[in-house]
Amino acid sequence: MSGSPVRKAASGAPVRLAARAGHYLPFATGGLQSLLQYRSSFVTTGITAAAGAAVSVFLWRAVYAGSPPGGGPGGFTTGTVTTYLLMAQVLQVLHANRVDDEVAAEVYRGDVAVMLVRPVSYPVVRFFACLPVVVANAVLVGVPVLGLFALLVPLTVPRPVDALLFLVSTVLSVLLAFLVNLLTGMTGFLTTNTWGVRMVKQSVVAFFAGQLVPLALMPGPLGALASVLPFQGMVDSPLTLLLGRYDGAAGAVGVLALQGGWVAGLALLGAVLWRAALSRLEVLGG
Repeated sequence: MSGSPVRKAASGAPVRLAARAGHYLPFATGGLQSLLQYRSSFVTTGITAAAGAAVSVFLWRAVYAGSPPGGGPGGFTTGTVTTYLLMAQVLQVLHANRVDDEVAAEVYRGDVAVMLVRPVSYPVVRFFACLPVVVANAVLVGVPVLGLFALLVPLTVPRPVDALLFLVSTVLSVLLAFLVNLLTGMTGFLTTNTWGVRMVKQSVVAFFAGQLVPLALMPGPLGALASVLPFQGMVDSPLTLLLGRYDGAAGAVGVLALQGGWVAGLALLGAVLWRAALSRLEVLGG
């Protein structure tokens, strides 16, 4: 006797999902092949990340050198502020997925119009293509930079539960970075030169995400503004969980829920803008 229609539909759902994902795997492979052509860029990225971390870490360690054992400004100790700033630099490396550059370039060249005749979603294509970049940056740049500074300065060792929460939060922060960069690249539909937009985005994100200054040290108005922007979920939120600077289980869930909410909101915004961009391309004959 054959199974019920509901059971057949349920059993077929994973197959359809796998088949759909299979459409995008070649783009991830292509992203990896493109990445291997520019292996020397990892050296430059690593040097830049290490230099930025050194300036930030040793500057703030000097500020907190005379802080009391219970903590200085913002409740940070020398060890926790060092860990915060170093991991902020590592997270910034993970967020450097080049999506904004590549989307803007494809829009400028008109290559994005090819996606109109393919049975794939362009935003999802860009996500799969950037995955090798994120993984390579983590393994080839983030881990070595973290290991180097672990030998130079004392770091705060997180509790196992905080480390697990940090990993979950980091995944959400990578998704946020992808969506922010995707939206930035899509401004190419409105202007032929997105260099200025990308530079402004980079500065705004670095400041309001907590990469340059921990959000807990910002003056009231700036801290309030940062709390209503999605960028805090890219750096400050993961590090809040890593350092245990949250109020119990409810506080941890609140941090993750806020990140998840911004991921959903920006994904919806990206879908709406992409649909509008498609209409614009079709009107212009793209």
